[in-house]
Amino acid sequence: MALAGNKIRVQSFVQDGKMVVPPQYIQPPDTRPSQNLEKRIDQHLPAAPVIDLSDVNSVHEELGKSCREWGAFQVINHEVPLELLDGMMRVGRYFFEDCTVEQKLGYACDSNSPASEGYGSRMLVSSNDTVLDWRDYFDHHTLPLSRRNALKWPHFSSDYRNTVSDFSEQMSILAQKLLRFIAESLGLPSASIKDGIGEFYQNITVSYYPPCPQPELTLGLQSHSDIGAITLIIQDDVGGLEILKNGEWIPMNPLPHAIIVILADQTEIITNGEYKSAVHRAITNAKKARLSVSSFHDPAKTKIIQPALGPPKYQKVVYGDYYSSWYTKGPEGKRNIDTLRL
Repeated sequence: MALAGNKIRVQSFVQDGKMVVPPQYIQPPDTRPSQNLEKRIDQHLPAAPVIDLSDVNSVHEELGKSCREWGAFQVINHEVPLELLDGMMRVGRYFFEDCTVEQKLGYACDSNSPASEGYGSRMLVSSNDTVLDWRDYFDHHTLPLSRRNALKWPHFSSDYRNTVSDFSEQMSILAQKLLRFIAESLGLPSASIKDGIGEFYQNITVSYYPPCPQPELTLGLQSHSDIGAITLIIQDDVGGLEILKNGEWIPMNPLPHAIIVILADQTEIITNGEYKSAVHRAITNAKKARLSVSSFHDPAKTKIIQPALGPPKYQKVVYGDYYSSWYTKGPEGKRNIDTLRL
């Protein structure tokens, strides 16, 4: 069933049996994952860090090293109930794979508003000429509670809304814990990074990457660094998330019930560049659909972000201005934060 105009979803191409990728999804030669296929399966590639949060003797040292060298890592023994992680993946998959097109479009987002809540496919598009991601998504506005309206979330699975609400709370708790540990790893007061960010504005995005007939030509999510403070991700066993390190794309291999942590731009500013935000992307798979759930934790748009260490290497910035610039220009595979360096 082909859909017209701004209602087009990537999943509809697969359901229609298309064997070639539509032109608007074909990446330029220099950003196609085919440039890195051999390296990706090279056994000598480094593995992204895995940190045991229950190991109180080493957690600060391991976090500091991972934040400084990678800007991304996975955590285990994180105290988030495993049945909640499984439940969040289950209700997300149910929406994409068991609901009809008509049911899903009943929750369609506003395609003319950046990062609007609901079911969509074009969150990062800045112009009609932009190459599109091979991805559909459902974005939930979850925190603060004044932004939350669960009536905008699917109801076809009876526990969908409660699961998202419970997941939101647990991700916020974990994000705050991680920011405390990260601050302490720098010798800063434990609350300094969270205080610099202020109240969390949290979005939870369920991303669905349908099988792609030509994965060597596409990206599920183009290269970028996240603009907020800290992102937490859970994923299924298909894999596809990659981190850019020393010019090479390193796969963030699936680890059961681990949670992926991505440092974002505002944390880099607050740590004065001691810790870097991670450039990452998602590749596609020819045979399997992939599902992930990302929890973004951002400052309020009125919050002024500035380094907590000195001398400052970054200009202070109003987060709303940074946000608007990113959504106007698009990520273009770059770290937009580099424009703020002094």
